Amino acid sequence: MKRTAFLLFAVTAALGAWAEDGYAYLTFETTDGAKVSVSVSGLALNVSGNTLVAGEKSFVLTNLSRMYFSTGDETVTGVVSLEDGIADDAAEVYDLQGHRVNRADARKGVYIVRSGEKSYKIVVR
Repeated sequence: MKRTAFLLFAVTAALGAWAEDGYAYLTFETTDGAKVSVSVSGLALNVSGNTLVAGEKSFVLTNLSRMYFSTGDETVTGVVSLEDGIADDAAEVYDLQGHRVNRADARKGVYIVRSGEKSYKIVVR
């Protein structure tokens, strides 16, 4: 806990200096790869138990893989349709349990699509 508190103090102290150099966001990356960016302008960080509150966003500390300053909002948003997410025929589709799925057999649900070097989360409705 002391280590976390010290880390948060150091980050908070550096916020002003980093913001002046063009780093306007503090980006949090979770263990599942999701990214959420929070503006450093007027940002307050608070820790309560195992929860970090940054502005209006909350994170479970054990789910954070890293945080860093960035010049732009890196929040990952949006879900594409199955057709939009699988542009190339070589794309591989997996269910959330990691089983490969044939596109024609995809039922309603959430899937992961790997196409080349990119991966997408998609929803079939």
